[in-house]
Amino acid sequence: MDFPETGREIEIQSYKHNGTLHRVWEETVVLQGTSKEIICGNDRILVHESDGRTWRTREPAICYFNRDKWFNVIGMVRSDGIHYYCNLGTPFVWDEEALKYIDYDLDIKVYPDMTFHLLDEDEYELHKEEMNYPDKIDLQLKQSVDELQSWICQRKGPFAPQYVERWYERFLFFR
Repeated sequence: MDFPETGREIEIQSYKHNGTLHRVWEETVVLQGTSKEIICGNDRILVHESDGRTWRTREPAICYFNRDKWFNVIGMVRSDGIHYYCNLGTPFVWDEEALKYIDYDLDIKVYPDMTFHLLDEDEYELHKEEMNYPDKIDLQLKQSVDELQSWICQRKGPFAPQYVERWYERFLFFR
């Protein structure tokens, strides 16, 4: 798999299990791209929802995608510290059009003090029924929630001290 070059602006596209486009983030700058990870940054970018609505993000963010993990992590740089929003979904695919993944509804919100909450369990259960998620995917997502919570508690990967700040400094270089 090829990967996007450092400094390139890309789109991030999330889909639902049934193949429908869910959300598109524009103007995201690749800070590092390898066959295993893509780290990128953005700031106040336009986001398109599947229902036609658009909105802008409110703050700078560093995004972490891993080819082997069923989650991605967005570290948002705010005045009171780093807030994280973690999406449970498939590992990313890069196809020259965009970085893509399937979003499976479950999210984990992490606060600057590293406390966290699992979100959208009701939405997950509804879509699991509506879109007929296979048992294999259900099990994978439950294991990934556990793995992600472990990463948070261990301050691993994008949750490591100064991780987001270092990548944010690199992002500013490209602005």
